[in-house]
Amino acid sequence: MTGRDGGADIGPLGDFDPVVILVRPQLAENIGTTARAMANGGLFHLRIVAPRDGWPQERAWYASSGADRILDAAQVFETVDDAVADLHRIFATCPRPRHVVKPVMTARGAAAELRVASTRGLRTGILFGPERAGLDNEDMARADTLVRYPLNPKFMSLNLAQAVLIMAYEWFLTEDMTPPRELMTNETHVATKGEMENFMSHLIRDLNETNFLRNEQKRPGMVRNLRHFFTRGEVTEQELRTLHGVVSELSSARRNRS
Repeated sequence: MTGRDGGADIGPLGDFDPVVILVRPQLAENIGTTARAMANGGLFHLRIVAPRDGWPQERAWYASSGADRILDAAQVFETVDDAVADLHRIFATCPRPRHVVKPVMTARGAAAELRVASTRGLRTGILFGPERAGLDNEDMARADTLVRYPLNPKFMSLNLAQAVLIMAYEWFLTEDMTPPRELMTNETHVATKGEMENFMSHLIRDLNETNFLRNEQKRPGMVRNLRHFFTRGEVTEQELRTLHGVVSELSSARRNRS
C-alpha cells in the first residue's frame, strides 16, 4: 500500500503533539519505518530536513505499513533552523557524549516534559540525527534539552525507527490509562470476599466431616494455611464454583463408600 491508496486510519492529529524531526535521513525505508513507529506511539507530525535522496520517495510508503497519513503530511525543510522556527521547545536525541552544556533527560523524563508543554499549548519537536553519525554539535545547539536512552552501555546501537519508537512509546505512556497489571476473566469475575468465605466454610465443613482437622492444636494453623492459599491470588467466581463441585464430589464419593 502506498500513500496514494490512503493507508490506515491511524488516529487524530493533535495540534500540540510533538513533531518528529528527521535531520538529513539517508534511506527512504528508514523514513517509512519511522512513520510506522510514530503511529504506534501516537505521534503524527513528521518533518524532514535535507533528505539525502530528496522527497517524496515511494519506498517510504511501502515501508510504513499503512502509516500513510504521516508521510502524506510530512514537511520538508532545507535546514534545522527552518524546521524548528515555529516551535517553542526542542529536544534532541544524543546517543554519545558531546562537549555541550545542556540538560540531559531520559526518554521517560523528556516525554513527561513534552506532555506538560502540550497541555500548555506549546509546540515542541524532537530531533533525530542521520543514521550513520547522529546529530552534530550544530544541530544540538538548536535544542533546549538532550535526550539519552539508558541502554546497555556496551551496546547502544539503534536504527532510526527504533530510536523514534522509544520516544513514541514513552509519549504514549504519559496519557495511557491501561493498568500495569490486570487479570483477564472473560465471562466471570474476581471472587468477592463473601464468595471466598462461602467456599472456605464449605471446605472446612467437609474437612471436619472427614476428620482431617482432628488435631485441635494444629487445626487453627491448618485452616489459616488453607485460607492463605486460596486468597493469595485473584481467584475467580467460576474457579470457586469448580472447587465447590470438587469438594462436593469428594464428599459424595466418601459417603457412598461408607
